[in-house]
Amino acid sequence: MSLSHRSLAAGAALLALAACSPQTDASTAPESATAAAGRTSSASAPGLDVAAAHIMELRTAASGASNAAGAGGGGGTGIVYHGGPVLQSGTGVVAIYWAASPIYTGGPAANTTGPGSADGSLVGYFMSNLGGSPYFNINSTYTDGAGTKIVNAVNYSAYWANGNNVPANGASVSDAQMVAMLQAGLDAGSITYSAGTLYAIFTAGTVNLGGGFGSKYCAYHTHGTVTVGGVAKNILYAAMPYDFAYPSGCTAQKASPNGDVAADAEVNTLAHEIEETTTDMMGNAWYDRRGYENADKCAWNWGATYATSNGGVANMKIGAKDFLVQQNWVNAGSGGCVLKY
Repeated sequence: MSLSHRSLAAGAALLALAACSPQTDASTAPESATAAAGRTSSASAPGLDVAAAHIMELRTAASGASNAAGAGGGGGTGIVYHGGPVLQSGTGVVAIYWAASPIYTGGPAANTTGPGSADGSLVGYFMSNLGGSPYFNINSTYTDGAGTKIVNAVNYSAYWANGNNVPANGASVSDAQMVAMLQAGLDAGSITYSAGTLYAIFTAGTVNLGGGFGSKYCAYHTHGTVTVGGVAKNILYAAMPYDFAYPSGCTAQKASPNGDVAADAEVNTLAHEIEETTTDMMGNAWYDRRGYENADKCAWNWGATYATSNGGVANMKIGAKDFLVQQNWVNAGSGGCVLKY
């Protein structure tokens, strides 16, 4: 199952990767034909310093591609470090629920803020318990430029249930609009800034974050520029539209392990974006010669599954709950898709 790059400035992306990579031979550089096939051009949006956004392909589009993504791809483990930064000391997460009412059962009411521990949704539970799990520990097989391993830690610090200027059902929302919304939250004190935090933007219904939801991808991660205290800062964010709006392309099409079909679908794509941000936050750290990041190489690949007490299908426990989440690529031995490390 492959994840390709949704280019916001295709030429700039290639130049940026070349400039940041300490290895430029054919074995580590993305294959131009494959990379080009996986990218769609889009004009750069004002206020963004994004070279490329990294998308999670539809399950139907990725079907049958896992062997191509997983096999080889450059390097002895099948994935290569290109010199860029990673979230080595732990990954922060802030949830922005951009909707007029709770998106997921038990989730925060609109126009409220609070600590992640107060998010009663299944999505919130997953974010609160992902760090320290055997599953997230797969990311500890990746390192920063000094060779220091990534820490198995995820801190779901806060949520903002933003009921302001909520996009209409079916409306397309650009990256510039998402960054402007984040800027408004920072200015109002609804969220605080942290360079090591992923701001996960959740929407309801068929709100089309990025313009290709349900037709090209299910989610993606990228970065933009905000102003904090008069200083321009890079901000990491993920577009997390409502996957259950497109069940054929953005859900596992298997029985829900928690009886919450929408949230159970969302945690799979959320895990994908969190682990890719952790190991490739700026798009110039860990990926293979095809351009696939760690989670790309195992997208929609479940590994061994089991039946839950409610008749659902799961493959791991996160905290005390069962979930069905794609495998992740381990950067050890000869590499491969695994559920834990």
